[in-house]
Amino acid sequence: MLIGFAIIGFVILVGYVVGRLGITGPGAGPVLNRVAFFVANPALLFTVLVHADVRILFSSFLATVVCAAAIGMVLYMLAARIFFRRPVAETVLGAMSATYVNANNIGLPVAMYVLGSAQYVAPILLVQVVVVAPIILAILDISTRGKVSLRSILTQPLRNPMIIASLLGAGFATFGVGVPDAVMAPLELIGGAAIPMVLLAFGMSLHGQRPLKAGSGRKQVAAASVVKSAVMPMLAWLFGRFVFGLEGADLFAVVTVSALPTAQNTFNFAVRYERGVVVARDTVLVTTVAAIPVLLLIAALLA
Repeated sequence: MLIGFAIIGFVILVGYVVGRLGITGPGAGPVLNRVAFFVANPALLFTVLVHADVRILFSSFLATVVCAAAIGMVLYMLAARIFFRRPVAETVLGAMSATYVNANNIGLPVAMYVLGSAQYVAPILLVQVVVVAPIILAILDISTRGKVSLRSILTQPLRNPMIIASLLGAGFATFGVGVPDAVMAPLELIGGAAIPMVLLAFGMSLHGQRPLKAGSGRKQVAAASVVKSAVMPMLAWLFGRFVFGLEGADLFAVVTVSALPTAQNTFNFAVRYERGVVVARDTVLVTTVAAIPVLLLIAALLA
């Protein structure tokens, strides 16, 4: 578990040093994010999902995480409605920050080194990129453009490379269609750059910034971080134990997955749409730091 966090923290630190030394010049961070959003992330998602076992989409394990995330999202939106009224795009990104788990670059190492198998994060990754991300991106598209269009909602998945790649990968996995090595090899090479790009861009964004400073949306960050790091794991335990009857290793796994920190893609989306960037960045940072003691506590109680 600590190995996964150490790797991620080191890459973020490198990005911070690069930004501090001015090696890439101004504006390099957003450029990296755009390349990741339009090129590297789609390649990564396709190569991961094309090998996914879609049967686990209907498991009680996945249902538990989905219920915990859905209620967590509702709780954040209620808090946002009561304590800090923000525009639709910022509210949606805040709710995403509170519930969108880092199932890839933190989830995979945790699944392998702590839970013993990547199967515990594969369904979460699939649902997030195929179902949750399209909904969030559709809302962001509509809210930032200033108009609501049914055609825009229906065609949005066809205009986003990440969604197209996710649907193609899930489709190939569903029907058992093989992908030639000549196609997979370059996609895997490009996809391998996705996580470093996002982490480096995240680290570069920290230079010159003071997390949780006054006027930067500390209430939103606090609300999202509490929901993500504390409320969502507790909800997962309640649903898993008393609704879906999970116990032992499965209960430990579902609570652990629900406690994973906020995914860097939240920050990636915020930069792409130029909304809620500071809140997304600070929530990723806070939940990533908080995840270490939270996961250790879960392991002590349930492992």
